[in-house]
Amino acid sequence: MPKTLKITSHGVNFETNKDHWLNELRILEAQKLSIAEGGGARAVERQRSQGKMLARERIEYLIDAETDFHELGSFAAWEMYQEWGGAPAAGVVTGLGRIEGRECVIVSNDATVKAGAWFPATCRKILRAQEVAMENRLPIVYLVDSAGVFLPLQDEIFPDKEDFGRVFFNNARLSAEGIYQISAIMGSCVAGGAYLPIMSDEALIVEGTGTIFLAGSHLVQAAIGERIDNESLGGAEVQVDVSGVVDDRFPDDRSALDHIRARIGELAHPTMAPFDRREAKAPEPELDSVLGVMPVERSNPYDTHELLACLLDASEFTEYKATYGKTMVCGTGRIDGWAVGIVANQRKIVYRRRGLEAGKQEMQIGGVIYSEAADKATRFISLMNQKGIPILFLQDVTGFMVGSKSEQEGIIKDGAKLVNVVANSVVPKITIFIGNSFGAGNYALCGRAYGARFFYAWPSASISVMGGDQASKTLLAIQLKNRGDEISESEKAALLHEIKERYWAAAQPRYAAARQWFDEIIDPRETRAIISRSIQAAAHQARIEDFKVGVLQT
Repeated sequence: MPKTLKITSHGVNFETNKDHWLNELRILEAQKLSIAEGGGARAVERQRSQGKMLARERIEYLIDAETDFHELGSFAAWEMYQEWGGAPAAGVVTGLGRIEGRECVIVSNDATVKAGAWFPATCRKILRAQEVAMENRLPIVYLVDSAGVFLPLQDEIFPDKEDFGRVFFNNARLSAEGIYQISAIMGSCVAGGAYLPIMSDEALIVEGTGTIFLAGSHLVQAAIGERIDNESLGGAEVQVDVSGVVDDRFPDDRSALDHIRARIGELAHPTMAPFDRREAKAPEPELDSVLGVMPVERSNPYDTHELLACLLDASEFTEYKATYGKTMVCGTGRIDGWAVGIVANQRKIVYRRRGLEAGKQEMQIGGVIYSEAADKATRFISLMNQKGIPILFLQDVTGFMVGSKSEQEGIIKDGAKLVNVVANSVVPKITIFIGNSFGAGNYALCGRAYGARFFYAWPSASISVMGGDQASKTLLAIQLKNRGDEISESEKAALLHEIKERYWAAAQPRYAAARQWFDEIIDPRETRAIISRSIQAAAHQARIEDFKVGVLQT
């Protein structure tokens, strides 16, 4: 039977935590608004003077009224490419939007950012959008307005497997899988980028602003001496009426977007995966309570059950093996009516029973994965695959337990079993980085490399190979190894502080989001709605593969 979870830790710390995270969320929202300004007022005015809508305006017009665009990757390229003036949101807006009632992936170039040129981060972001479409069998809409590859960085975007060419590879694979793609050429579409709309199932172009060609007028003149303007070379009339490369032409952005809506509305309705869903019930704690549970200091303990009380329908949770492997919390509940399996770290100190002797207990550190916790999670994940229940991973993990005792208990073997089953899990996985995500703990609880359908992070997240204190001391020891007694204690302290600051800066959520180690930084209070939408998107992939694993060391 499910147990109703409650919050028992109300007090000064609870209110302090809540105030801190409310302020952090205000900062986060202000930064997102700044990102949404794209290349700035002058670039915006230039685009409007051409009669073009902005990237986000196109999306807002395209999606159904009174629905939300679920943006992914808004912090992509955050504080990167500063020598080139930056690239807000990597110069492209991506995410999920409902069009005629259908969930779609939308990719919209932001021409206010370097004329929509592709930076390396732009390429990764579009590849991720295509991955979301592929894994969840969602139609994908490309709103093309791009000058092509950002030439100063061409060596970082052009030839490798996960570079520019992979986008067109994905075009071909999506089409072969029967996943509908439609493109609207609403501005420049140049060189290799011209293949993206033409490899889509349907392609449209806007008259007067849309152009598509393998080489623009300047390159044509340099290459073969021909003098011609861009409109005569690859404008709407040429590419629709003469070459037949593009299917239809439209007088303005809005009429092209209206046509996309009509095309999406004609699509056959997919068979949905049979994930169980019932009428939703609100959690018992107030909405802001989740902010009070999460400590400001990442090293401070808290009871994961209290966090789950804020996320689960009616705060009800059926725990799996509650008295075994206590540093891992596993169990089932519902989020917005959807049945979900939960795998989360327990962050408070717990006690492990030692043998059958009465009163014999052993203290275990919260957030650390011990052998029996790994064993429990492995069994639970296998069970969720057997029952066809999506899995939610909540990461606040400092890694696997180390030391002679853990090695003798077989921590490597138990950790390997957990990583194996996570890698081979076939039900939809959603990962949320809520706190620490260190070392192999990141892998074991379905980090970026382990194929979750969606990855999100709270502002409290921190991703690195190990904790800042341990890493900084290790790096300091390496630097001092051959320096002997030449450095004073005060110099050592200053150097340690410098290393620690630099290390922690690289572990912060915006740094990780800039490099697209997860899809979006989210407000913890919106977690339930975001998980629900993610499961609904994942349900479009109706066919669930047979669950099987390779060799497990027993």
